[in-house]
Order: sequence, then structure tokens, then C-alpha cells
Amino acid sequence: MSFVLVDKPRPHIALVTLNRPDRMNAMAFDVMVPLRETLEAVAADNDVRVVVLTGAGHGFCSGADLTHSGRVPGVEGLTKTSVARRSMELLNNVMLTIRRMHQPVISAINGAAIGGGLCLAVGTDIRIASEDAYFRAAGINNGLTSAELGISYLLPRAIGTTRANEIMLTGRDVDAAEAERIGLVSRVVPADKLLEAAYDTADQIIRWSRVGTELTKRMLWSGLEAGSYESHMQHEGTAQLYVRLTTDNFDEAMRARKDRRPPVFED
Repeated sequence: MSFVLVDKPRPHIALVTLNRPDRMNAMAFDVMVPLRETLEAVAADNDVRVVVLTGAGHGFCSGADLTHSGRVPGVEGLTKTSVARRSMELLNNVMLTIRRMHQPVISAINGAAIGGGLCLAVGTDIRIASEDAYFRAAGINNGLTSAELGISYLLPRAIGTTRANEIMLTGRDVDAAEAERIGLVSRVVPADKLLEAAYDTADQIIRWSRVGTELTKRMLWSGLEAGSYESHMQHEGTAQLYVRLTTDNFDEAMRARKDRRPPVFED
């Protein structure tokens, strides 16, 4: 049985599904290794313009697998300390793969996003939740820290430090309505409309130029780590000039507007 499924429900959209519903798609290594490999393969598929990530069953991803974590590959002969480091690097690489993908990644959060599952959701570019979704930074509940997989970097930037501090230090649940109110997700839809909403958002992105959307993703992520406002503005300017001067996109947009038709970008 494959724990990660790939489908193409609409043109230029890849649906990646965590497929271990009996464990609420927990982050066992036999799930996370195929997930990373699948995302890398999807990133290399030039027919795919947008990726939708979701979970099978009633959960998006419940974080650490408390039943059996699975086998960590490539750790034969290593000590417990080294195995632990390799294990964390493997999980970190899933997050970095999402960030490095050419395509925007939309998480369709269908249920619980707990611990590492919350990290996985926050690491995507756009988050849409069903009314059944809820979120928990669960490490603190288990006697550990809530800081893992970049969440203490990304969450304050997504919702502000005050709210992030409270959510991560209390380990409380955040329901879908609150998640929308504080900006953790962009919107909440009925459960049976979740994938359709994600696909519709993807279709809106696909209308625009490939290089335009890919560079916009790059600029948004780079902006989180920019050393200064001015230096990032220079970075943005270079990207904008690159697209303006090396494609016909802007002229095509002007022609399409004059002709009252959708633009056709051929970059």
C-alpha cells in the first residue's frame, strides 16, 4: 500500500495525498520519505503548475507517529545520537522541499493538523481549511518543545508573535474559525467543498505566467529572510526586470486588455 498518492484532478494541478488515514497520516518515516520523493518528482514535472497537499480520511497530518515511527533509512551502524540527527534532517528536508519547489503549494487542510502536521501546513504557500480542521502545536503537550520543523520561525511571521507565542506555549487547539480570523488560513469552506476550493484557487494561479508565479513565490519566501527592506526591494526589482525584458508577457497583457480577452502567456 502506498502511503502517498498522486493524482491530476484538473489540468496542470497535482493532488498529493498523505494516505495513512488509520493513523491520521502521522509522520512516520515510511510516510515522510515517500512524501519527499513524491514532491521532488512533482516539482520536476513541467506539466504541473500548482500542487495541492491534503490528507486522506479525517486528518490532515497528526504529527509524530506514536505507534511506530517507521524505519529511518541509511542509519546502519550509527549511534542513537547520530540516528536522531539524521531523523530530524530527513523531516526538515520535507519542509525545505516544499519551499524549493517551483510550483506554489496549497494545503487543503481537511482535519487535524497537529505538531509536525501544523508545521507541514504552515510550510505551504497557501492554506485553505475545512470546517473540520483544527491546529495544535503539540510538542509542548508531550513534555517537549513546540519548536520543530521551522514552526517557531514561520508561525510568528504568519500570525504575529503574540498569537504564536500563546498557541505554542499553551498547546491549545485552534479551530478553523479562529484560524481564519487570525490569518493562519486564508479561508474556511465546508468539508465537501475543500478540494474544489483548492482547485479553484490553483486555477486562478494557472491563468498567469509560469515565470511570474514561480518568481512571486521565490520573492515571498526570500522576503521572510531579507536583511533589509532596501536590499529586498533591489532583489524584487531584478526579478521584475528579468520577466519584463526577457518575455512578451507585459505586451501580451496590454493587448489582451485592449482586445477584451484573457491573456495568453507563452513564457
